[in-house]
Amino acid sequence: MSQDNNSEDRIDVDIRLEDSEAPKSQDEPVRKEVSTFRLVATLAVAGTLAGLLIVLVNLHTKPIIDKYKAEQLKLAVYEVLPGVERYDTWYLVDDKLSMTLPAGAKESDYKRLYVGHDSSGATRGVAISRGESGFQDVIMVIFGYEPANGKLTGMKILDSKETPGLGDKIYKDPAFVGQFFEGPETPLVGVKIGAGKGQPNEIDTITGATISSKAVIGIINHAVAEWKPILDKGIPEAPADTAPGEAAK
Repeated sequence: MSQDNNSEDRIDVDIRLEDSEAPKSQDEPVRKEVSTFRLVATLAVAGTLAGLLIVLVNLHTKPIIDKYKAEQLKLAVYEVLPGVERYDTWYLVDDKLSMTLPAGAKESDYKRLYVGHDSSGATRGVAISRGESGFQDVIMVIFGYEPANGKLTGMKILDSKETPGLGDKIYKDPAFVGQFFEGPETPLVGVKIGAGKGQPNEIDTITGATISSKAVIGIINHAVAEWKPILDKGIPEAPADTAPGEAAK
């Protein structure tokens, strides 16, 4: 009798152990395999839509931005050429000045010169733009220049990302900017404030922004060196059938 009871107890224990060790698959969440192709396709579609959106935004905003830049350039030409009533745009084509571009040519591929005229039509200097690296990024400068005597008539920063509070003084510091409107001779020489010798080509650099201010000086010197051989040949007369250039408003 006792043997039978022991056998039943063992069977009961085995049953309980089996019950406790049985997997509870019905309580676990079912994991779904994600197709690699589906994931890649989703990312490709999302990327295409994002790219299309960027293109559409650019197509809408580019004409607006270009128009704004053209207007700012026009204002800058009159600022660096005081007394000018209108100006003509000339292009450097095969080392010669031309008011027209070759057929099918892109305007952005050619260097430009802006020739200013007073109310009588006499030439009152030229405006030249050029960009080179500064301390942070490219600095775009436009300046007025008198080919006859090699003097400057003004300077304006068209674009700059120089350090706020330091490098941005190249266009925010009136003392620095004002020097370029006082007729300094070229080539310019940058000197520390108080260290100059009173030479007509000296420009005081900005304390704390020496690299940025010297970059502006270098840009102007490089532009003058590039354009001087062209300008020494003289500026051609505009063809009789050429429409008047941009007039001051």
